[in-house]
Amino acid sequence: MEFLFLGILFGLMAFALISGYPVAFALPGSAIITIALAAACGYFIEGDINVYFAQDGPKQWLSAGVTNFRSLYWNVERDTLIAIPLFIFMGIMLQRSKIAEDLLVAMAQLFGPIPGGLGISVVFVGALLAATTGIVGATVIAMGLISLPAMLRNNYSKSLATGTICASGTLGQIIPPSIVLIILADQLSSAADQANTMRKELYREVTGEFSMPSQFDVVSASAGDMFMGALVPGAVLVGLYMLYILVVAWIKPSMAPPVPYDGEYDAKFLRNVLMALVPPLTLIFVVLGSILTGIATVNQAGSIGAVGAMIMAGYRLHSGGKSTYIPAIIAVIALAVISYMKINYDLNVKSIDDQEAQDAIYIAGWAVAALLFSAAWSAWRVYKVTNTLDEVMIETAKTTSMVFIILIGAAMLTSAFRAFGGEELVKDYLLGLPGGFWTQFLVVMLVIFLLGFFLDFIEIAVVVVPIVAPILLSNPEANITAVWLGVMVGLNIQTSFLTPPFGFALFYLRGVADKVIKTIDIYKGASAFICLQLLGLAIAGFYPVLVNYLPNRAYLLSENAPPPMNPKLQSCLTDYVIEEYASKEASVRSAIATAKALNVSYLPDNLQRSFGESMGEAETSFALMAKTADAREALNAYIPEYEPQHRSVRQVETDIKRLTRHIEESEEEIKSLQYESGDTTSEKAELEVAIEGYNAEKEVLSKSIPDTWADARKRFTDLNKGLTKAQREYYTVTDGAYEVTQNLSLVIAATPLLKDYQAELDGLKTTIESTTKDEAMDLIKASEKRLGDIKGASSIKSALSKARREIKKDDGEEGRGKAMGFYDKAQTAYSSEMAWRSKAEQELQPGLASYHESIATTIGLRSQERLTDSQAKQVAFCQSSHRDVSLNF
Repeated sequence: MEFLFLGILFGLMAFALISGYPVAFALPGSAIITIALAAACGYFIEGDINVYFAQDGPKQWLSAGVTNFRSLYWNVERDTLIAIPLFIFMGIMLQRSKIAEDLLVAMAQLFGPIPGGLGISVVFVGALLAATTGIVGATVIAMGLISLPAMLRNNYSKSLATGTICASGTLGQIIPPSIVLIILADQLSSAADQANTMRKELYREVTGEFSMPSQFDVVSASAGDMFMGALVPGAVLVGLYMLYILVVAWIKPSMAPPVPYDGEYDAKFLRNVLMALVPPLTLIFVVLGSILTGIATVNQAGSIGAVGAMIMAGYRLHSGGKSTYIPAIIAVIALAVISYMKINYDLNVKSIDDQEAQDAIYIAGWAVAALLFSAAWSAWRVYKVTNTLDEVMIETAKTTSMVFIILIGAAMLTSAFRAFGGEELVKDYLLGLPGGFWTQFLVVMLVIFLLGFFLDFIEIAVVVVPIVAPILLSNPEANITAVWLGVMVGLNIQTSFLTPPFGFALFYLRGVADKVIKTIDIYKGASAFICLQLLGLAIAGFYPVLVNYLPNRAYLLSENAPPPMNPKLQSCLTDYVIEEYASKEASVRSAIATAKALNVSYLPDNLQRSFGESMGEAETSFALMAKTADAREALNAYIPEYEPQHRSVRQVETDIKRLTRHIEESEEEIKSLQYESGDTTSEKAELEVAIEGYNAEKEVLSKSIPDTWADARKRFTDLNKGLTKAQREYYTVTDGAYEVTQNLSLVIAATPLLKDYQAELDGLKTTIESTTKDEAMDLIKASEKRLGDIKGASSIKSALSKARREIKKDDGEEGRGKAMGFYDKAQTAYSSEMAWRSKAEQELQPGLASYHESIATTIGLRSQERLTDSQAKQVAFCQSSHRDVSLNF
């Protein structure tokens, strides 16, 4: 019965969409009607409203709906959605202010004389508009009104002209900032959490261990990560479009002839091109650059884009005069001043400690005021000129409301789909496919592509992705990232604007195209670009580095970058260190020998002993790294023999689990038949026959598992544990070896601080002898705190602490006398410390610094605070490829 209501759910949704009912109401309406119908049938037929639900009932569904609603509007962790209205506002403002039109005209004049140049200019402008507006409808209509007549007038092929305009207009779906990328990031963040839970359960089932190593965690995605991940694939798509037009113009010049420019290429022409090109490019650089460099979050960048678009519209829509560019000039100067002050001064009000810092904050404050004045002036202009601001705000509100209502409706639909067992049905189907992850992925991509013929990108993103993404992300076979999956889905969804019969880009162009353009011409032209989009999808699929590298690089180079000791970096770092040992063995051994020869005889006994042990451990690191390399080589050599058997057995076990679940469901149905009125003998017999069939199939599958499986699994597990053990031994020895010498360097480096402390220590004698009890304790305690900031001064601090405790116990002559005894010990400890530290500062510290520099990429790599730029880039590239971890499951 659950499948019946599942069919009703999708039947109602399909009927509503085909009938032209608004999507924002078709999705939740279908869910509400189906849930109510199932609950009513359960109540009147079985006396239980929950009986026709595979999991949860209408009460739980209603609770889930409230939770989804709250998570969209009140959950601070989903604040990424705030960027949607900001980017929509930016796009509509640029389109209404005719900046996009200026850009099209200028680029057409610039590239037109080249064969196919007019088409290339349309693609180029489409890419720029995608990075500034992201609004497909506005872009296609603008280019259709301006470029299509020019292309037809210059004898461009109708199909090539219409296809170029439609395809270029859809670039806003994949080139950031993109609304669909923000929505996908929001959906995939939840999907990644579900996938991680599923993967942990799978790991626990297979290994019996309750804690899964963090390196196997599913990598989630933020909107900023999605933007960075989509940047290169978007550029690849633009390149494919341009290359296609050039090839067409070369093979058949009549389809894309050159278009000579009637005017002169003079200073006026250059000024017009720069005025059309520089402001949008600057806005792109500021918005995307602030995200890519980590200066701003996606929401903050959206705010920058919205204000920047309004300032640009302010001078573009102004009727003319000397004051046309004054608001924009004020804004540029204000931003320059703010940037300069931010780079050179700490603008935190709490950190004001002198007149210079106070003046810097005042100047920055005035610059902010000037920027606000510029924005307000521009807003007033935009409001006064044909009421543009009012229209843009209304359009933004409408579009944003539509997006958010669809998000809520899709969440309700997804909850209903799960309530009727649809998610388990999809999961069983995908997991039952032969060929593992890549078969599942290709099927999902095909389904999304086909849905694009009938559904809009938002419906696909918010209905399909939450269902299939957790299944794909949890699969350890490919171990894909959420960013890569999101970009692949985004590229696939982009085709929904071009695929007949409901490709919206085709409709937009059809609405503004001349009657000489037939619908078949538009369909024919779009078909070639659909193939190019699929080619771009394949390229991004085969080369995941194109997607994953920029997010990984930005993360590893950011201020919040993890230290090299982070478990998730170890796999790539091990490869790096093995290469470093191989290429620098002679220099590292020489550095160790030089360090061993350093004179440390004047150091305290404990430091001499630990230094000697550290040198011995450093020498053993070569053998331990060789052991690690051998263990990895042994494991890699066995994998080709083990992997096919592992995949085969795990597939059999998955099928057995699926059959076991069917048996349990059938047994539950048999139990429920006991409470039904009427004759249920035949139904019970059918279920018993089904259970027998399932058991027979299970038995066949169990016998298909080879007898050698247990031994093969044990051998792989032993080799894997051997590698883990070898790595752990290497880490323990090298981390300890480096820590000893590093701490010694820090102790020596603190010598100037300890030297400055002498006057304070001398003054404590008077404190102990003549001040009151409370004052003496407070002064000694403050002095102890300062000693705590000096590395290696614990012996002095301990003596003073004992002196303070003696005063606390006895403030009389005897107590003070004992306190002075401990003070004398502190003085002795201080003299001893300064004696060896001063010598070590001159003689030992340079040698230690040279030693640390020599072993920084080998023995000391894991102990560094962060990776160097070159290391971070190399590790980012390593992590950007998919690493199969399924053999560990």
